[in-house]
Amino acid sequence: MKLGIAQAISVVGVEGHAVRIEVALLRGLPAFTIVGLPDAAVSESRERIRAAFAAAGIGFPTERVTVNLSPADTPKSGTGFDLGIAVAIIAAMSSWRADDNVVWIGELGLDGSVRPVRGILPAALSLAKTPGAHLVVPYASREEASFAQIDVSALWHLSEVAQDAGIACAPAPDIADAEPTRHVESAVSCDFEDVRGQEEARRALEISAAGGHHLLMTGSAGIGKSMLASCLPGILPCLSLAQAVEVASIASAVGEFDGHLSLVPPLSSPHHTASAAALIGGGTVPRPGAISRAHHGVLYLDELPEFSRSVLQALRQPMEEGHIDIHRARHSVRFPSEFQLIGAANPCRCGMFYEDSLQCTCSPRERRDYFRRIGGPMIDRFDLSIVLHRLSRAELAEHVGGEPSRIVAQRVACAHERMLARLEGTAWANNAQASTAWLRKNTTLPERASDRMNNVLATGQLSMRGVTKVLRVAWTLADLAGRDAPAEADVDEAFALRGRGV
Repeated sequence: MKLGIAQAISVVGVEGHAVRIEVALLRGLPAFTIVGLPDAAVSESRERIRAAFAAAGIGFPTERVTVNLSPADTPKSGTGFDLGIAVAIIAAMSSWRADDNVVWIGELGLDGSVRPVRGILPAALSLAKTPGAHLVVPYASREEASFAQIDVSALWHLSEVAQDAGIACAPAPDIADAEPTRHVESAVSCDFEDVRGQEEARRALEISAAGGHHLLMTGSAGIGKSMLASCLPGILPCLSLAQAVEVASIASAVGEFDGHLSLVPPLSSPHHTASAAALIGGGTVPRPGAISRAHHGVLYLDELPEFSRSVLQALRQPMEEGHIDIHRARHSVRFPSEFQLIGAANPCRCGMFYEDSLQCTCSPRERRDYFRRIGGPMIDRFDLSIVLHRLSRAELAEHVGGEPSRIVAQRVACAHERMLARLEGTAWANNAQASTAWLRKNTTLPERASDRMNNVLATGQLSMRGVTKVLRVAWTLADLAGRDAPAEADVDEAFALRGRGV
């Protein structure tokens, strides 16, 4: 028996797990068998590998080829094992041995080329925890893997491996593309300067950005809710390099990473027909959903009452905890999901109630039922809730644009610095995450504001969660104003921003 060994990585969720590939060449009739719980994509690698060997001029073994993916009781998925299996076969055919510290990831084309696969960055990040590890990736993925700060080699064609192993093969073809440049982007597409009017909404978005608060906007169709939401990433503090790599790792796991590391917080906007698996993640082999794509950024849900009730209720845990656990029979994964939720809704099904109640075709009961689809517990999780109205003729006649995003972003950055200094040494990154116990211990309110808090809590006008959210927003208002503690005006404004105005 001849034995060849290579190392690979299986990406489950957004985490990489080491896989040992063992290839045995045994006596018997020619056959090619893969064991170790491979999925269809892994099983189909047999045909890709045979064709790649032929294209590279490498003689395929005439013995019985048995491939074991260890640990054998863990499901394997994806095409990234092609290269590792081919390397192990070449090692079994020759006296050459692949280094145990070298990990191979890549898909083989029928022409012998090594092609990129999803999950390169999370695989590289998991490998970065192992001292002395070296990663071999497709040539087109070398820039993506380099963000993990580990030793990376790029492979263009299978003939390169055969040449290192001393096996007769055809020469590797020339590399087709040019050397790429490393990109770090920080530009945004939408600016508050393009928004006319809507001062209350702009103020609410500034507060939301400064404290990380969830926001619900209610208004008629076409009033500008989506445009306002798309401007929010432009006033949020830029991501740190570590956060940008984490966001890129999630994009890589779902096959959406374009090689550019962006410092702008991401914006995810799923359609209201999205399923629970599409929104929070899932599937037979769990993959991140829209809330994980919005990690460290903004999740915008337009037409909020049109979402399935079960889908919206699935958001309640990640909104509070910053992660989502997906459990399956064979394994479970945890996806990060620290996002700001921006919801948008019409006041009723026809959308005309706020602008012209006489033209509204909805009865009071229909309007109540429309928002009941969201659910009280879900609405209670929004820190801010505002109503948008159409611009007046005077506002439409004005040709002066709104305040640019860069000016708003400066105020948000100053408030963010004050907030971080106050929360230093705690487990929270913004006011929206501060616990009730911390707020009770560190918040001293004016007497009238304290009495109002006690009254709304005693009469049931707000839940304990609602009162906590009012305090969090009051702290953010104090940060924006440069105060060391919330004033009575901050508490009053925080209360005003809790009401939907229906």
